[in-house]
Amino acid sequence: MSSSVLTIRGGVPLTGRVTVRGAKNLVPKAMVAALLGNEPSVLRNVPEIKDVEVVTSLLQLHGVTVVKDPVSGDLTLDPKDAKTAPSTAIDAHAGDSRIPILLCGPLIHAIGEAFIPDLGGCKIGDRPIDYHLDVLRQFGAVVEKRPGGIHISAPKGLHGAKISLPYPSVGATEQVLLSATRAEGITELSGAATEPEIIDLIAVLQKMGAIISVQTDRTIRIEGVRDLGGYNHRALSDRNESASWASAALVTRGDIFVEGASQRDMMTFLNTYRKVGGGMDIGEDGIRFYHRGGKLNPLVLETDVHPGFMTDWQQPLVVALTQAEGVSIVHETVYENRFGFTDALIRMGASIQVHRECLGSVPCRFGQRNFLHSAVISGPTQLSGTDINIPDLRGGFSHLIAALAATGTSRVTGIDIINRGYERFTEKLAGLGADFDMTPAKQR
Repeated sequence: MSSSVLTIRGGVPLTGRVTVRGAKNLVPKAMVAALLGNEPSVLRNVPEIKDVEVVTSLLQLHGVTVVKDPVSGDLTLDPKDAKTAPSTAIDAHAGDSRIPILLCGPLIHAIGEAFIPDLGGCKIGDRPIDYHLDVLRQFGAVVEKRPGGIHISAPKGLHGAKISLPYPSVGATEQVLLSATRAEGITELSGAATEPEIIDLIAVLQKMGAIISVQTDRTIRIEGVRDLGGYNHRALSDRNESASWASAALVTRGDIFVEGASQRDMMTFLNTYRKVGGGMDIGEDGIRFYHRGGKLNPLVLETDVHPGFMTDWQQPLVVALTQAEGVSIVHETVYENRFGFTDALIRMGASIQVHRECLGSVPCRFGQRNFLHSAVISGPTQLSGTDINIPDLRGGFSHLIAALAATGTSRVTGIDIINRGYERFTEKLAGLGADFDMTPAKQR
């Protein structure tokens, strides 16, 4: 699909039902956790997304048997034959995912070493692996730079450590959890991320036999154990995809029931959605999101770590704010380059200005670093179709819903990025009544 063009004829409200399964930000990490066990693990509610395919291939390269149930889609992961993989084979996946860095701790516990190639991922800001490498060094790992990547070993094994993160990084928190559960001694992590996906990963590890406690001050304490078993776990639903479909309903003046959407994990988003003027009906099996038919309201919004407003929710909602009556201000405090996607919206007719200043009150790392990380959106504006090349996962979905709401025709390229985190998104669009078609590039 990466060489295909999605031609969208906008102006059609999206109506109907979509199903959202396991979270992209949990499922690949739970798959990696299976490497820590001495028994098979079963992961349920697994979405069919690119990141799952990539991690499946990486685990198989390292000798893990991964079997997918053809009916339920559940994954059984057996690590008993874990082994070192050729660096060239690992490198083949480096451009597709940033997950390889999280293999380090589990691989050191399983086979004594790990090789991590240069990492890919969405271009939304400087997401260095320094946190990860510093964490591993504190556990006693030896980090060596080699051609094409980094070799990591621990001749004396990994040992518990007292670690403090300067920022509650989700990736670094995951690294600590995956490395500390079988490290000798006690690990205390302060400044940890506490997102629902982190708590679900802790639940996975606890099922395997880990001893992990979460304190109220963002401190996580892990008592290392010698061995872990397997797990049987149903992944929590993807709150980011759910919020994306909610914004799509708002932008297109539609009505979408998102099966699997969880109120508990989306409370901050739901409050904001209601303030903008979106309608919702919360049920046991999902949430109905719809446009009420009146005007949308502008607002002042700041992204933040959990329990704040997620950065992944920001981009689709910005598209909705282009249709609000008045001036909205959005201050991005998590990723410094997340407003690059607004260039396409401006070409479509949106009135958006991006600024280097912090237009908000949340403590921000980017105010003195010359990053365009605040946006002023004036609306409502009529969007018009145009040619779009997708820059990243959430920005790409935002471009799609802008094209679906616009008058005229849009041609969208680079859509393979969306497959990383949105399961069968073209099938879902078709089921919601979107007017589009897919054309291979060579037929243009």
